[in-house]
Amino acid sequence: MSAVVIDEFGGQDKLKQREVPMPEMTADQVIVQEKAAGINPIDWKTREGFLQGMLNWQFPIILGWDVSGVITEVGANVTDWKIGDEVFARPATTRFGTYAEYTAVDANLLAPKPKNISFEEAAAVPLAGLTAWQALFDHGHLEKGEKVFIHAGSGGVGSFAIQLAKSVGAYVITTTSSKNIDFVKGLGADQVIDYHETDFAEILKDIDLVVDTIGGDAQEKSVNILKHGTGRLVAITGMDSEKTAGLAEARNVTFDSIWLDPNGEELTKLADMLEDGTIKVTLDSVHEFSAEGVAEAHDRSESHHALGKIIVRFK
Repeated sequence: MSAVVIDEFGGQDKLKQREVPMPEMTADQVIVQEKAAGINPIDWKTREGFLQGMLNWQFPIILGWDVSGVITEVGANVTDWKIGDEVFARPATTRFGTYAEYTAVDANLLAPKPKNISFEEAAAVPLAGLTAWQALFDHGHLEKGEKVFIHAGSGGVGSFAIQLAKSVGAYVITTTSSKNIDFVKGLGADQVIDYHETDFAEILKDIDLVVDTIGGDAQEKSVNILKHGTGRLVAITGMDSEKTAGLAEARNVTFDSIWLDPNGEELTKLADMLEDGTIKVTLDSVHEFSAEGVAEAHDRSESHHALGKIIVRFK
């Protein structure tokens, strides 16, 4: 099969397309013929070598951890899925990712592709949607009537987080640039801050939950806007901050830096919400599967200006 791989860490020029062996399937997995794959910041951060300490893999590495497609083979222990099923998933984090024509996926991580969306839209959901779900509910314990502040609401995770927070009756505040204010309001944001014009830390207070998608100074400043004693800060940047943890302890608020846990049951809940229209997908751009197409997609992601999700599709 054809795949886009890296043989060493570095820039977009390290992405190479070539023939590789078909994935080997265990008894608890299925083989998915890919129709589309999502692009996420973890992809190019891994390519650059930023995550070497967390992901100690041998080369070659196939990047990509979002997929939608059709099942072509089923493992001996798999009973809930059959050949021909249309599915989507956030596969386990291994060096055999989804920048390939076929991929092996643990059966318990699959969800049925919603019938009312395309394969491209389905591939946009798993990693970003599950990250938003887990940040808000599994770790953030968001409840109806609470105030949640979501950094970067027009991005992949942020755009899902706004919609999910509104679905449980929260008051949603987010940041974006002026050109995307109408977009995030359309997703359900109650209050929008143009981060070019206003420092959120100067106008927000008594926030119940902050979902930090950007890290750095914004993460540390987020501690001070939380409700004393009960406020929660959940960071998804994958980089824990000792300073933030210390600030949170001093203010008597909770700080949690999380790493996505692939989860087929939660993804199925997202599939149901997509089918009934509770949430929707926004595609920033769709690129053709090739080394050049993947490089273009990485370039778009690295720009930090994507509106929604970036996708690679297979012919």
